[in-house]
Amino acid sequence: NPARRAGSQMTLRTTSGGDGKLDHYVSGEPFDPYSVESMTSEQERYYMASQWQMMWWKFCRHRLAVISGAILAVFYFSILISEFLAPYHLHSRDAQHIFAPPQSLHLFHKGEFVGPFVYGLDYRLNMENLKREYTPNPDKVQPIRFFCSGDSYKFWGLFEASAHLFCPAEGGTLYLLGTDRLGRDMLSRIVYGTRISLTVGLIGISISFLLGLFFGGVSGYFGGWWDTLTQRLIEIIRSFPELPLWMALSAALPVTWSPILIYFGITVILGLIDWTGLARAVRGKILSLREEDFATAAQLMGASSSRIIGRHLMPSFMSHLIASATLSIPSMILGETALSFLGLGLRPPITSWGVLLNEAQNINVVALYPWLMLPVVPVIIVVLTLNFFGDGLRDAADPYR
Repeated sequence: NPARRAGSQMTLRTTSGGDGKLDHYVSGEPFDPYSVESMTSEQERYYMASQWQMMWWKFCRHRLAVISGAILAVFYFSILISEFLAPYHLHSRDAQHIFAPPQSLHLFHKGEFVGPFVYGLDYRLNMENLKREYTPNPDKVQPIRFFCSGDSYKFWGLFEASAHLFCPAEGGTLYLLGTDRLGRDMLSRIVYGTRISLTVGLIGISISFLLGLFFGGVSGYFGGWWDTLTQRLIEIIRSFPELPLWMALSAALPVTWSPILIYFGITVILGLIDWTGLARAVRGKILSLREEDFATAAQLMGASSSRIIGRHLMPSFMSHLIASATLSIPSMILGETALSFLGLGLRPPITSWGVLLNEAQNINVVALYPWLMLPVVPVIIVVLTLNFFGDGLRDAADPYR
């Protein structure tokens, strides 16, 4: 009975109707005329939220984007401790295990739980096709050590260290993704290559972002011959096919340059070519906002053009620009991978995913040792997650959704 549960706050009244009697309940509390104008704490939190808070709430509802963001966070965090995560040094070679296949991870040996371990490999050379053949030996149980001391390295090139997350057993091997033609561990080289491939995208998009904001902002705000000159320049750059242009500019880099200079040269090339799309997006947004009342008010108050563009117009669509920049990072990573695969990008001893794939150009070698194609897996994962993450940011930044 609602009246009984409400106690003294509810009173029962009976109203006569045409077909009988209708029971309804009326509150006995005094009427507060201001109650309809007050908001609950949840309503106040929602209606008083900032633009970034609204973006964050909408982004959290995009499950695929949240999962992609978590995966990207793991990848980008790994570049800070690549030396610690890799079981071997980048240039460690094992001449006894050239083109060794991936070793399977096991937990049980003869029905007993041993912990993570791998079986040792027995080697023989097939004289018919000259293929190196390795077979697991069940008598060679090699436990995996964790938080151990292994190959020494120079952490970030600053100080010597030898700590690793996991290492092979003493005198054993641990090639979870196999080895290459020089007996180097593929897993360790992929972990080291993550640092280069992912930072190329970040540095390249930073250059592209700055150029896009500058040229797009000037073109959209001032118009006139500034707009005409900028748009013709954009059309000229976009008329060239990207890959041949990348190849031509990369081939122009001097071969005498150090690997570090080649690295920065590739990032600058990627950034100088990819800014045109962002510049057009900025131009379109500023063209629609420069006639708004807040922009006119700032101009009448004596604000300079740079202040109006940077402090009033740009923040109005910065969330959209961040989403656009996130969607542009995959093209940077793919561009570096393609150039390095063709031998025109980064060069050894710098190691990236594209440099690792360069060794898989010979189809005969890939047919015999297919694990050399494994560096393409992190490329696919990172590009997909960046696209899903960018889609989530774009949907969250859209005020009309």
